[in-house]
Amino acid sequence: MKKLVYRVSLGYKKLPVEAVPPFAGWIVTCQTGSAVFNKPPIPLVPPVPPDPTAPVDMTTRITALQVAIKNYLDGGQLALTARNVALAAVIEGLDSLAFYVQTVARFDQDLMLTSGFVPVSTNRSQSKLDTPSITGIDNDTATELDVHLTTVANAFGYEVQICTGTGAWTTVKYWSQARTIPLTGLTTGTVYQVRVRALGGSTGQSDWSMPGSSIVD
Repeated sequence: MKKLVYRVSLGYKKLPVEAVPPFAGWIVTCQTGSAVFNKPPIPLVPPVPPDPTAPVDMTTRITALQVAIKNYLDGGQLALTARNVALAAVIEGLDSLAFYVQTVARFDQDLMLTSGFVPVSTNRSQSKLDTPSITGIDNDTATELDVHLTTVANAFGYEVQICTGTGAWTTVKYWSQARTIPLTGLTTGTVYQVRVRALGGSTGQSDWSMPGSSIVD
């Protein structure tokens, strides 16, 4: 009987640029110290001692992209160019790691999932992602809310929006996993409405979740 071959999904290429650093960071976290994915083609963290002949590591690429995204908030063509260059470097690293993971775990879906990547669905019909549900919002730390979601299969990340009163919804976070999404820098004594959607799938994102709310102490 012919073995089923699993392919790594490249859906991260469709993520909003702000969502790429947390996704790439999740890949680094999952593979660092792995007994299986222990020979990555791109170093996950800076080598010690430094090796000028080695490719630029993923952690350094991610940090550079985070800086470039922040700088781009001020606008300007040079800042946009720098952001795009940094984004291309991270995507190149993710592509190399995705090919490596597929080579190692192409016959083992569970093993592939431990890498942080998700396999392409074996269902040939494309479908929209399920809508996540907010299972809890905690305020254990001052000026911070921790949002907990149901995990959505084949999602590459989650977009979080908040609003206060009758104000407009504003995106405040892109995160790579559903277990806990920290929202920091909030205002004490304010009630926040929170909603979330999953990123990925055939349409690029799911529907928005039903809003949840919590006051920040």
